[in-house]
Amino acid sequence: MLPAGFTKTIIQSLDWIAERTLPADQSPKRHQTGRRGEEEAYFYLRRRGYTVVERNFRSPRCRGEIDLIAWDKDVLCFIEVKTRTTHEIKPPEAAVDRHKRREIAEVARVYLRCLPDNCSWRFDIVSVYYDGHSPRLQIELFQNASLSG
Repeated sequence: MLPAGFTKTIIQSLDWIAERTLPADQSPKRHQTGRRGEEEAYFYLRRRGYTVVERNFRSPRCRGEIDLIAWDKDVLCFIEVKTRTTHEIKPPEAAVDRHKRREIAEVARVYLRCLPDNCSWRFDIVSVYYDGHSPRLQIELFQNASLSG
């Protein structure tokens, strides 16, 4: 397995090449911001020792998506990533409302059906702040957040 820093450098290089050779991304700015936040959260979690096994996991049986699924030692973590470019609106972790938690819980149940019954799991939230003009990031991990709401 490659070190997270090396992998991140390769991905950033490929992103740089893509920006200069491919047509401009026409998706809404908020989707671009969200994708960048998920990518930063992925590398942040890898640096903390998580082993990411799924990204953007969906089930055809229910609505919703889980941004990242990862192992933190022997605990399976279902991770929601919320990204903001300003502190002037509600914090990212507060944006994971009752409806979103319910959707994540449904998708997590589908995923857990494929694992042994005694599998330990939890729900984490990663909040990412970044200024679109600066490479400086602020990332915070909320472990064991409640799925009830």
